[in-house]
Amino acid sequence: MLFEDNNPSELVGIARLAASSPVLEAKLRVEYFELETQRFVGRCSGTRMPFVWTINPYRGCEFGCKYCYARYAHEFMELRDPDQFERKIYAKRFHAEAFRSELKRVKRGESIWIGTATDPYQPAERRFRITRRMLEVFAGERGLDLGITTKSDLVARDAELLAQIARRNAVQVNVSITTLDESLARLLEPRAPRPALRMGAVRKLSEAGIAVSVLAHPVMPLINDSEASLDSVCEAAAKNGAIGFSAAPVFLKPCSRQVFFPFLEQHFPHLLRRYRERFEKSAYLKGHYPEMLRERVRKIRARHHLSSLEMPHWPVEDQLQLFPSPTA
Repeated sequence: MLFEDNNPSELVGIARLAASSPVLEAKLRVEYFELETQRFVGRCSGTRMPFVWTINPYRGCEFGCKYCYARYAHEFMELRDPDQFERKIYAKRFHAEAFRSELKRVKRGESIWIGTATDPYQPAERRFRITRRMLEVFAGERGLDLGITTKSDLVARDAELLAQIARRNAVQVNVSITTLDESLARLLEPRAPRPALRMGAVRKLSEAGIAVSVLAHPVMPLINDSEASLDSVCEAAAKNGAIGFSAAPVFLKPCSRQVFFPFLEQHFPHLLRRYRERFEKSAYLKGHYPEMLRERVRKIRARHHLSSLEMPHWPVEDQLQLFPSPTA
């Protein structure tokens, strides 16, 4: 059962909606559910965020990235097992008119970011096309500041539509590529598209006239933080038409550590003790390392003539703003 320890009649809010969500489709290891949604656009009150409004077309993400910080979001639905975040995917029931009405709350100059807590181009998007349908609404708007973050090459499917939106709005796409080493990427991001496919999407978006940046987020000490590794990603980004490059250290919330520490024990056992020492009492790396990494990235970025895109570290007190309400 989906909620083994809870009687659905005793649940409230988003947990009750999730418990009663019909199964849309089931694969070998993933189930898709339809989730009724009170609103699609959430206001972000975190002061360190580079955006004002957030949109997440899905709850949960099938990519299964070992470092994912967003697994906590399923806890709103009383799904406490962190693996359920990648096995139970909720597609929000989309209403174009309701979505269009919500966009009227957004003022000129306020930015809207799609994909702050789940990837808007994960495999579910091929089936349900919710992100696509949202973009079709955006195509009728004017004067908005729209951003998208994804680690999927599926975003290139919408290059023409994004170019249409960009004629009357500001549009930027950030493609997450943590490494060009495909064997390492397969370990870290087991069901995400290969780095080469993502870099191909960068090229297609750039050729369509879309402003696109590459995010080497997160940077994991002694795993993908070498200058050679970061430089290779930045160099490829520049060659494929990206305008910006960014990289920042991994942070590990408790829900992330439940997955990441066993992953280290299996694949990088020699690093487990170091990570435990640095992350068991705090989700964030402190001391010299962040400054060292910042300087390394600055030099690499300058070498390839790309701009900076300072993404937030999303402190714990701000992270809940990515899902501004359990009902969203």
